[in-house]
Amino acid sequence: MTEPTVINAADRKHKRYEISVDGVRAGLAAYVDTDTQRIFYHTEIDDKFSGRGLANKLIAAALADTRATGKRIVAICPFVAAYTDKRDDFDDILDPVTPQAHAVVRTELG
Repeated sequence: MTEPTVINAADRKHKRYEISVDGVRAGLAAYVDTDTQRIFYHTEIDDKFSGRGLANKLIAAALADTRATGKRIVAICPFVAAYTDKRDDFDDILDPVTPQAHAVVRTELG
């Protein structure tokens, strides 16, 4: 097995980071952007890839990329929230979950 790869696979309709193993998509972390924030609302890892720590690798890469873009993080997704709760690497760019953040996600998803 090769090292997993994470890419920002955003297009006009879907904004997400994807993690792949040996060329097969193993999971994703979905988000919506505002001018200043990247709001993570859903993360999933395919069952056949569970137990390999891929969610942590995916989230770490997604949050690092978010920092590099200059955006702040809102962790609506329970996986992302748990990741940021256990570490302080992103405390300086972590915003609280607000009703406005939920409204942005609802609007984006229709």
